[in-house]
Amino acid sequence: MPSYLNALGLLCALGQGKQAVAEALFAGDACGMRTEDHWVEGRPLTVGSVRGELPPMPTGLQTSLSRNNQLLLAAALEIEPQIRATIAQYGAARVGVVIGTSTSGIHEASQSIAHFVRDGALPADYQYAQQEMVAPAAFLADWLGLSGPTYCLSTACTSSARALLSAHRLLQQGLCDAVLCGGADSLCQLTLSGFSALEAVSAQPCNPFSVNRQGINIGEGAALFLMTREPMSEDARPIALLGGGASSDAYHISAPQPEGLGAQQAMRSALTGAGLSAEQIDYLNLHGTATAHNDAMESLAVQAIFPAGVPCSSTKPLTGHALGAAGALEAAFCWLTLSAHNHEQRLPPHLWDGQADPQLPRLALVEAGRRADRPPRYLMSNSFAFGGSNLSLILGIPS
Repeated sequence: MPSYLNALGLLCALGQGKQAVAEALFAGDACGMRTEDHWVEGRPLTVGSVRGELPPMPTGLQTSLSRNNQLLLAAALEIEPQIRATIAQYGAARVGVVIGTSTSGIHEASQSIAHFVRDGALPADYQYAQQEMVAPAAFLADWLGLSGPTYCLSTACTSSARALLSAHRLLQQGLCDAVLCGGADSLCQLTLSGFSALEAVSAQPCNPFSVNRQGINIGEGAALFLMTREPMSEDARPIALLGGGASSDAYHISAPQPEGLGAQQAMRSALTGAGLSAEQIDYLNLHGTATAHNDAMESLAVQAIFPAGVPCSSTKPLTGHALGAAGALEAAFCWLTLSAHNHEQRLPPHLWDGQADPQLPRLALVEAGRRADRPPRYLMSNSFAFGGSNLSLILGIPS
């Protein structure tokens, strides 16, 4: 059974709000990707940052202040009327919150720890709860007065894709009538220093599937869906989560299984859950991090599942890799592609130098300005993570 993605709040390096993001996404405008030198000492890095002011914390919730929560709040405010109407319809106990994140409020916690090291005491406004993984979901529930299931998932780069799949299960099991689901992650020194130490980040814009790829760019953002079992009456073109597949490589803490066997399993499970064949998929959003091992693994997996080819792209050159928020952001890009507002049937383009790695299978990467050959109906989005966590989602227009 499908679960309907009735409303979407969105912000990332491409802009704030669905309209701004869609315009930059389909134009291939990497407007938020910038070189910054203050994250890792002595090493300028390209990052995808959200520009502009973020909303202040609601009255009474100042102790929940973190950039992560502000990003999530900005996404929620875009769809607040739909959220409030849904709460009024079903009741606070029947609306859940499931959020994926990897940073939560660790940036603010790190600043407080630095204060302790320098001054021998934590700041007066320090709140341990800021850095707990559940903090984003708990904040949304507190702000909205919700008492349904509320939790966060943190499985590295599959976190928010798993949040959507988990929300789908809550609905299908009858535990909720509506779920706010998605992800939020923010730039912070801990994350950038960690990936830099792993020699996994690129100082230049990332270059997925190129022979010249040098690693990832880190980004930030938030995407929040209002998911229900039934479409909202005002939906001009109902968009639903039709299926999802998850697997675990059990191979290595940071490297993927080289042949992409776990990735293949996740994609096959998603297709089975949606009742679709690979030939019915109109577009695939690749995980496409621009690391040597991930791109090699994913290209092999995609070739195995789509031997006839499928239009595909990695959107990370436009946004950076938003880590725990990446899965929800890229599901949101599929949502925008399926939206009735995408009159020209545009597909998200793949930005790279065009120099294919001769050792990898060639993929049908979407060129800038390309439009779908037919009105897009079924789209897949891949997310793969440290620890061998793999997840594929299929969004589409139900029959």
